[in-house]
Amino acid sequence: MAYMFIFGCFLLLGVASSLAARTGYRGRVCDRSDGYEVPAAVRSDPVLRQRANSLVAFWCTGAAALSFAPLVPIGSVILGDGGQSVSTWGLVVFALHGLAVVVIGAYPFEKIKHLGDPSRP
Repeated sequence: MAYMFIFGCFLLLGVASSLAARTGYRGRVCDRSDGYEVPAAVRSDPVLRQRANSLVAFWCTGAAALSFAPLVPIGSVILGDGGQSVSTWGLVVFALHGLAVVVIGAYPFEKIKHLGDPSRP
């Protein structure tokens, strides 16, 4: 049962990251209809808008790849006999991997908040 939950969580992370990366590749990160909070300076400057789109496309693609990677071994266990259980260390590893995926996926959105700030490099 725990494998199904872990599989579902990583699948959800992968789909969400893929949709965000798709928004970046389409160049729609600064559109209000997509729901991303972007400072006005970034929205008005074409160079910063392109930088925001490339940040989201790159980092969210990486987060999606890292999200989909554990689906193969977890899926093979689910499709197998099912007589296996998740150890405590296995849960810790999956939790740390999931945390890394979330941090990588959230990085471009935090970076975009500071793109138009002249006091930050």
